[in-house]
Amino acid sequence: MSVVTRFAPSPTGFLHIGGARTALFNWLYARHHHGRMLLRIEDTDRRRSTPEAVEAILDGLAWLGLDWDGEPVFQSARAERHAELAQALLAEGKAYLCFCTPEELEDMRRRARSEGRAVRYDGRWRDRDPAEAPPGVPPVIRLKAPQTGETVVRDRVQGEVRIANQQLDDMVLLRADGTPTYMLSVVADDHDMGVTHVIRGDDHLTNAARQLQLYGALDWAPPEFAHVPLIHGPDGAKLSKRHGALGVEAYRDMGYLPEALRNYLLRLGWAHGDDEVISTEQAIAWFDLDAVGRSPARFDFAKLENLNGIYMRRADDSRLVELLRPRLEERLGRPLDEDRIGRLRRAVPDLKERAKTIVELVENSMFLVVDRPIEPDQKAARILDDAARQMLARLAPALADLSPWTAEGAERLVRSFAEAEGMKLGKVAQPLRAALTGRSVSPGIFDVLVALGREESLARIADMAA
Repeated sequence: MSVVTRFAPSPTGFLHIGGARTALFNWLYARHHHGRMLLRIEDTDRRRSTPEAVEAILDGLAWLGLDWDGEPVFQSARAERHAELAQALLAEGKAYLCFCTPEELEDMRRRARSEGRAVRYDGRWRDRDPAEAPPGVPPVIRLKAPQTGETVVRDRVQGEVRIANQQLDDMVLLRADGTPTYMLSVVADDHDMGVTHVIRGDDHLTNAARQLQLYGALDWAPPEFAHVPLIHGPDGAKLSKRHGALGVEAYRDMGYLPEALRNYLLRLGWAHGDDEVISTEQAIAWFDLDAVGRSPARFDFAKLENLNGIYMRRADDSRLVELLRPRLEERLGRPLDEDRIGRLRRAVPDLKERAKTIVELVENSMFLVVDRPIEPDQKAARILDDAARQMLARLAPALADLSPWTAEGAERLVRSFAEAEGMKLGKVAQPLRAALTGRSVSPGIFDVLVALGREESLARIADMAA
């Protein structure tokens, strides 16, 4: 059997972090088994579904590197097929017309709550003749579900889950306006698309029992189910925006690399021994459902940042420059010229060792691209007192004669200068750093000299020298 999974988001908002992990697990399972992952946009809620949300989902998946097979399927385009199935079940006596008025349904709910019972449809039209229907009430079609026994969900993550059929009422398949319900649409689409494995959040576990009843009524073989525990915040509460329940695009804006986020999401609920840093190739080779845990995973920004820092250090320098460039240009309000891009290329190998996100890398590299004269921050301004500025004026001619312009040569020169001045190296290096970067903290000062280049370095020193 060829494995077919599907990711089926509702386009009523962004691709949130829980949805991204569901997509990742489906993608990895399909790729591990040399199968296919399909994408289905469940847009049957026409009032809340938007083209912008569809675009955000597609963009989020593309940024994460989770490609799908074939064209996306839009559930709304298959409504006619779904309705035909409901009518077929009605004709076979496996479904029935229900003429309950909205007032009757509300009264049913109110009585159930007052008696402390679960709110369920009471089946009053299950065996009644439609000829008894009140005038002017359009009917819905309900599934004639089994009333005794139990429905068993054999789940790849949760194990065997048994639900008494008397806890499940006769669900609506087709609304009074002729539109199909979510339950019917999902079962029909999963069957017609050849889905073999449904991997989704465990908030759908009860849905699985209802859907199995519908598979039985349609005489279709159900897929295998795998219901993955939801993601919680660090405090154990359900994940919310304060924990990190944001759209994937927010993580991109915060400066995370897609491969780092993929790795982090993979480890939220799945494990391979003690491995933490797992490449995409390893993930595909190792991923299976047996290693998915039953307990909710806890989202931790600190762990994500640390992992992203590892991927930043491993990232190709040219790629990081291209990620930095638009962000720096936005900060400056103009394009970067070739000279400034050159500075970035020279500095990124060192800068990336100290940054955990692209945003942090942008902040740490701003000194490379700002216009002269640079504005020192408070700490740098305190370092650049009169004595420091006079010292820089004495250092400048020696640096101007440095050839070749290398970090090693600059270090030898500055050390010799400090010794001749009777000063410790730090007393020279700190004012030099403040003059070149406008900050008290930076990459190694001799690497900074090389990154800025001879002309820019000497000009910045001259701006600050007394």
